[in-house]
Amino acid sequence: MFRSPVGCQSLRQLSRPAWGAGQSGLRSRTTSAPAVAPSQAGGVMSFPPLQTYSEEESMMRDAVRKYAQERIAPLVPAMDENSAMDEEVIRSLFEQGFAVIRVVCASFSTAGFPSTQLSVNALRCVTASFAKTACDLLSIGSFCLSEAESGSDAFALKTRAEKHADHYVLNGSKMWISNAEHAGVFLVMANVDPSAGYRGITCFIVDRDAQGLEICKKENKLGLRASSTCPLNFDNVKVPEENILGEVGHGYKYAIGMLNEGRIGIAAQMLGLAQGCFDHTVPYTRQRVQFGKRIFDFQGMQHQIAHVATQIEAARLLTYNAARLKEAGRPFIKEACMAKYFAAEVATLTTSKCIEWMGGVGFTKDYPIEKYYRDCKIGTIYEGTTNVQLSTIAKFIDKEYDH
Repeated sequence: MFRSPVGCQSLRQLSRPAWGAGQSGLRSRTTSAPAVAPSQAGGVMSFPPLQTYSEEESMMRDAVRKYAQERIAPLVPAMDENSAMDEEVIRSLFEQGFAVIRVVCASFSTAGFPSTQLSVNALRCVTASFAKTACDLLSIGSFCLSEAESGSDAFALKTRAEKHADHYVLNGSKMWISNAEHAGVFLVMANVDPSAGYRGITCFIVDRDAQGLEICKKENKLGLRASSTCPLNFDNVKVPEENILGEVGHGYKYAIGMLNEGRIGIAAQMLGLAQGCFDHTVPYTRQRVQFGKRIFDFQGMQHQIAHVATQIEAARLLTYNAARLKEAGRPFIKEACMAKYFAAEVATLTTSKCIEWMGGVGFTKDYPIEKYYRDCKIGTIYEGTTNVQLSTIAKFIDKEYDH
């Protein structure tokens, strides 16, 4: 029999919140402001806190949160159970304009980078799977880099692109391609000159209907089940020369850029996931009574809850800082790695603790906690594993002490 942290009496007498219900009536964690420029008073230069939002950012956050709660949350259980994205979700994504929040590989966007991360954060509070689709389907496309033998060693990819007059012929395969079921366009990294190593990697825009492109059976995943993840096979796929994205041999630069920036997005995903799980769980600990008092009132529980809340807040500040640095055009790679690494660890801690605090019911699908637990594991893997983040951070630290 499953038991709660302090007993098992009346396990199912408390109300069961629906998806997204834990987000209503939350305390305000941030302060809205018309601008984020520094101010000077009494000769001392001061800057607004990281959690001070501009008016645009506040509006974006509130709009996405409302959309997620009203349009996405009711569909989450079925999408997770069926391992399929509801078509209405994708349609409404474009209706609301959230599909063009950030344009991949473009020199402009419809919202600033911090606004994008706030949107990702708000969506993740409801479901990680949807937010992953929201980010990957910006141009109805999927990013194709990973292969069976090139995971963390991404530039060891084997997919080849052979030049023929005014076109290239692609042969090879890709793995772990997000949203391949729905994508109409694929950004495929292939090597046009293996002798040049990674400097031969080029990015090709491949249409879904291209002859020789096979979208294989989607993976049966632990988490992010609504977001399809499929292998791709390329068998003599003919791609016009004008379908090269950017310059020949610069694909590795584009891939690095996407991954560096994407790590802030994953940090935002893990942050929202942790916060959503926490917000669903704490009210339960304040309702449930054991040994004559709320389980929240036991000192051991209070210390655990306070610890997790502090970790979430630290992850938030790391994530916001990385996003602000990126938006300001300042170096951000180390900070992005730190944010992604730490937020993923915090999401793992938070979801695990929340199941423990909920006891037996936390282990069931009657509550959304177990889904948060499943969804968060990918945070330590994609967009660079935890060890890759740590190695990158260490390289930057080493350089900082050269002088």
